[in-house]
Amino acid sequence: MIFTETRLKGAFIIDLERRNDERGFFARAFCQNEFREHGLKPVIAQANIAKNQKVGTLRGMHFQYPPVAETKLVRCTRGAILDIIVDLRPESPTYLEHIAVELNEDNMTALYVPERFAHGYQALRDNTDTNYQFGEFYTPEAEGGLRYDEPQLGLKWPLPVSVVSPKDQGFRPYREIESELKRRMSLPRAAA
Repeated sequence: MIFTETRLKGAFIIDLERRNDERGFFARAFCQNEFREHGLKPVIAQANIAKNQKVGTLRGMHFQYPPVAETKLVRCTRGAILDIIVDLRPESPTYLEHIAVELNEDNMTALYVPERFAHGYQALRDNTDTNYQFGEFYTPEAEGGLRYDEPQLGLKWPLPVSVVSPKDQGFRPYREIESELKRRMSLPRAAA
């Protein structure tokens, strides 16, 4: 695997190191040792698949609060998505900054999303499938989210939004949750 750290510390683009032959190719998509060597959390607690039937479908911006903040490894296995992550670590110099990466069936690139990041994506083609590995179990009481069109985030989606869930539309504005978000996403202070 080829690991490229983004400008958001701890977030990596992971490309396959393909071994090609007349059959096609073979590549490793996950290895605990390689993840550890890059300082990443090599735990998969849960694996999920999402089917996005219609181009423009938007999912996000989702996260879980500590102590069950989750890492994610996201790959598009059919079609294409624009994947966006937002740094929600209050102590980070890149707090509220984001990156966008196109993941598609051709590049088979994965995006490693660290703990305390919001994550969302838009389907760029009909019948797009994504595969996620999560470092924590889904915990509804720790679930949080930001609206995909939150002005404070300045996210640019390439297509008009065709489908979004009522839950994702119902996330409260950042200004209403800012103090709670910063408090709950902050690292515990060391004892003096």
